[in-house]
Amino acid sequence: MNKTLPLFPETSGNCLLPGPAGQLELAIDLPETAITRQGLAIICHPNPPDGGTLHNKVVTMCARALNELGIATVRFNFRGVGQSEGSFDNGRGEVLDLIAVAEWAHQANPASALWLAGFSFGSWVALLGARQLPVQQMISIAPPVGLRDFSGVLPPACPWLLIQGEEDEIVNAGGVIAWAEAQKPQPQIVRMPETGHFFHRRLIDLRGAIKNGVRKNLPELVAV
Repeated sequence: MNKTLPLFPETSGNCLLPGPAGQLELAIDLPETAITRQGLAIICHPNPPDGGTLHNKVVTMCARALNELGIATVRFNFRGVGQSEGSFDNGRGEVLDLIAVAEWAHQANPASALWLAGFSFGSWVALLGARQLPVQQMISIAPPVGLRDFSGVLPPACPWLLIQGEEDEIVNAGGVIAWAEAQKPQPQIVRMPETGHFFHRRLIDLRGAIKNGVRKNLPELVAV
């Protein structure tokens, strides 16, 4: 059965997209027209059973940072979260959700460079999904190395920024750094001292780390 896909919105707001397990809830944030660049970032949220949603503060701060650089962003709820239909699939189905969202957004904006970002569980999903998408920038925030199976993760064939709090109480920061340093090619690693997994009281610093980490890879401004 053919699915009728919504048009990519011209203003910031929410929409519903047919996904592999039913509708997916999306939040689109567009930058100011004067600074808009030819780039589009899909941002993945943390673990659904632990309360992860597209409204997570790290996810929304990532969107804010990229919007301030002129990149449009799409946050979305994985299956079974918020208005997204279906049920948690422990990663496999969530990768399919990501691919559906990214393909829809990229087809609607073919001139825009596709970026992927994710926090915690979402960073793992984004890395797995990157194998099937034309990603031009990857952002991994506190990837759950040691908590999820990273054997299927390959270094993305694009610039890659990895941000890790040094006092992470959920994932082992040393394990994340050791894993990242073993990748070929390695990501650009940003270590944030005195920072836990959820970046409490460090969200503004996270915003700066994201903006500084990707600035050299920004796509061209959109001609107006």
